[in-house]
Amino acid sequence: MKNIYIILALLLTIGVTSCKKKYGEFYKDNLPETPVTFPGTTTFGFNPYISITAADLNAPIKFTLAIPDSSPRTIKEITKVLAGGTAIQPGSVTTATYIAAPIAGNGKTAVFQTTLTAFKASSAANAALINTKTPEIAFIFLVTLDNGETIIPVQVRARVTY
Repeated sequence: MKNIYIILALLLTIGVTSCKKKYGEFYKDNLPETPVTFPGTTTFGFNPYISITAADLNAPIKFTLAIPDSSPRTIKEITKVLAGGTAIQPGSVTTATYIAAPIAGNGKTAVFQTTLTAFKASSAANAALINTKTPEIAFIFLVTLDNGETIIPVQVRARVTY
């Protein structure tokens, strides 16, 4: 009798765990048809980054956003920029106010440029972040293509050294 219970338990376990799982919309990558990359950045892990020094607060922090040459689309503009610590989220970029006006694209690329002085002046939290020992600041962009499609690429970072 004990063996029957063991066999039934084993069959039940196999039956429950062998079912094919059906994942919905929230369990797949949300990749845009036109990918945006950041030439000139380094990537270890997920977020591309550049390294800058805090010695010159007016030195440029510059990111080039690019789409593939094979894409039929072009970059119309960088519509919004969200700037802050590495905890910033893409959902907040649509209401971001880091730039006063959109930055025009140039065919397959667009260039965003700022400084540590501008970053510090944008909010009290950003100013406090720069005063930490080894801050890493982050930017998220809302990019509009020539056909009106909008893309939010991955977060890009600037590692600040003293």
